Amino acid sequence: MQINKERIISEFTKLVSIDSKSFCEKDMGIYIKKRLVSLGFSVFEDDAGKILNGNCGNIYGFKEGNTSLDPLLFCAHMDTVEPSEGKEAVIGEDGIIRSNGKTVLGADDFSGIAAILEALQTIEDKNISHRPIEVLFTIAEEVYCKGVQQFDFSKIKSKEAYILDLTGPVGFAAFKAPTILSFNIIINGKSSHAGFAPEKGIHSILAAANSISSLEIGRIDKDTTLNIGNIEGGIATNIVPDQCIVKGEIRSYSHKKALELLENIKQNFIDSAAKIKAIVDFHSEIHCEAYEISINHPVIKRFERISNEQKLPTTLVETFGGSDNNILAKHGIKGVVLANAMNQCHSCEEYTTIDELCNIAELTKSLMISQD
Repeated sequence: MQINKERIISEFTKLVSIDSKSFCEKDMGIYIKKRLVSLGFSVFEDDAGKILNGNCGNIYGFKEGNTSLDPLLFCAHMDTVEPSEGKEAVIGEDGIIRSNGKTVLGADDFSGIAAILEALQTIEDKNISHRPIEVLFTIAEEVYCKGVQQFDFSKIKSKEAYILDLTGPVGFAAFKAPTILSFNIIINGKSSHAGFAPEKGIHSILAAANSISSLEIGRIDKDTTLNIGNIEGGIATNIVPDQCIVKGEIRSYSHKKALELLENIKQNFIDSAAKIKAIVDFHSEIHCEAYEISINHPVIKRFERISNEQKLPTTLVETFGGSDNNILAKHGIKGVVLANAMNQCHSCEEYTTIDELCNIAELTKSLMISQD
């Protein structure tokens, strides 16, 4: 193994110490830009932060290679979920790195950032021949990949990518991910006194309840799930509620199925509301679209070869979560999401390990210098 264990621990610990919640990635962006410049990259920050009312844009970097091979793109996101203010990496004698228990650790996705930076530093220090390398560090990934959606993909030279943003042992990689969309339904009825004149009201919550009770909630089929996650309505027990708001989410490996289910839900609510003369205002948003990369594609075969050489538990998996790779795929870039030494993410029990940080850095470096 060529990477420097002490250095990647130091790098990861430094990254964890930087507050970088979604839309507030400025300090992280400054740090990463300085590191990339020191490694010989041309660096560009886009206007995604301004567009999204954040304080930092997506950070892109490019470095010419000394081979005639096509470039590869490496991607990780700079934001963390909450609670994240005042993060601290606590290194245990068992080699496990945890938070102090009051915040998330931020291994999602700082382990990915650390691996990319350590791989690049190793290549620089040892003067290793490498292919052209592109890096993209995105903002606001944790809020349905809003940051990367603002990026100008005409700047990307690579046709293949490795996205470091998956839980599981290093050596796992996701080749398939779902469409994720959300919906917001406002049912407008009519208020009246619930005791003296209930018949004069139009009960918005009743319309919502009738519709929800007729839906199949949970796992619809092997590809698709539906969840109603939030219901709000009414202001007092003696008033017929004039408005009810229902929020939900659909995920499916089939983009077509997701859209068809969304349309069915919309019509269901409209029909239920119409029976009591309520009116429905329906809004939806597609956050990312499903993709599937052929297991015979070179981007996967290269990963498998190197992972096997490093004696990692090489395994291709499906994921039911979204990532920046959903957006890359939409723009014609063939990518896989690599497990990158993050565990129990989105909780204060999040952790990584020294060995796995070293493994993902070594894997990343080997991909950068690959000859296939």
